[in-house]
Amino acid sequence: MHKNTICLWYDGDAEEAAHFYASVFPDSAVHAVFRAPSDNPSTPAGAVLTVNFTVAGIPCLGLNGGPAFRHSEAFSFQIATDDQEETDRYWNAIVGNGGEESACGWCRDRWGLSWQITPRTLTEALAAGGDEARRAFEAMMTMRKIDIATINAARRG
Repeated sequence: MHKNTICLWYDGDAEEAAHFYASVFPDSAVHAVFRAPSDNPSTPAGAVLTVNFTVAGIPCLGLNGGPAFRHSEAFSFQIATDDQEETDRYWNAIVGNGGEESACGWCRDRWGLSWQITPRTLTEALAAGGDEARRAFEAMMTMRKIDIATINAARRG
């Protein structure tokens, strides 16, 4: 067991979400599924209570806690991508599986969890500072999914 694990709250579908993430992102897997040993406020005895999984190497616990709490943009996974094909693949997997687009490289999966699909070239441009960062940032602000060619053109001025 890891010393620090991210706990993600779901309304009964933590196992489905964990399997989806494991199918999309490298270095991801479902490790264990634990069932409720007795009835409790959110799950009946025998139903999936928690799921241990990793997403891109990050240990997570999916908790089927019921409808009381929802995901928000206050928490997101940021996935760094190397090229447009990888950016498109992750974006399309999330949005195409019942998710929705947001702005500036953000999208939300069908369970309401937010993702930032962020090409490394964008992060590098912002780290460079000055006019390069400003141009890349202004280009990003017009996008939903990040277009690497447009970011690179903005970097060059």
